Amino acid sequence: MKHIPRKRFGQHFLSDHGIIDGIVRTIAPQPGQPMVEIGPGLAALTQPLVERLGRLTVIELDRDLAARLREHPQLDVIESDVLKVDFAQVAQRLGAPRIRVVGNLPYNISTPILFHLLDHVQVIEDQHFMLQKEVIDRMVASPATGDYGRLSVMLQWRYAMENVLFVPPESFDPPPRVDSAVVRMVPHAEPAPLSVPVLEELVQVAFSQRRKLLRHTLGRWLEARQFAGTFDTQRRAEEVPVQEYVALAQACS
Repeated sequence: MKHIPRKRFGQHFLSDHGIIDGIVRTIAPQPGQPMVEIGPGLAALTQPLVERLGRLTVIELDRDLAARLREHPQLDVIESDVLKVDFAQVAQRLGAPRIRVVGNLPYNISTPILFHLLDHVQVIEDQHFMLQKEVIDRMVASPATGDYGRLSVMLQWRYAMENVLFVPPESFDPPPRVDSAVVRMVPHAEPAPLSVPVLEELVQVAFSQRRKLLRHTLGRWLEARQFAGTFDTQRRAEEVPVQEYVALAQACS
């Protein structure tokens, strides 16, 4: 029986075999590696992955799709909202210090998923995700560009990231109204130690009025915290490199 894509789950199923092959080559799965796929859907990516791995854990929210996936003898199915999954527990269950995570993320909740995984980054080897291209553009953006913002800073502090593959709308059924791409995310081996809530608050304040100079936003925030160090607030938020935000968060932690 044909599965009808559900709009509330943001379902767009990958159907282009050339693109699927390209994604699998990019991920380069090796036999026995502990891997988790988010949102396997109709198993277009799942099948070539599990053929190379031997076994694969998948997270699927759609009850009907989860039931289908359970029929596959090489899949371990977690039927759940990914935002409720404890990836540290998953890694423990797989007997692995670190796991690889892949998936075609639902575009309507891709950013919350990225931040949820950031909370579990200590058990992650690498991540390969298909996302809306404009989201990936923001993730990998350099300072002093229009795409550079809160997402760029929060993720670049913790990951080395690369846009590795362009995916056009016609690669999906039904086709989304946007271009897609695949991003590779590799956690930094020794990230700068800091308070994540402080960095989050600092960056949120900085980009809250991105067209204004930082003295109107972050400057006041620093004054309220009685910050005694030096930081140039005569710039706009997008002009400040990631390492400066990180150093400021460390000084304020």
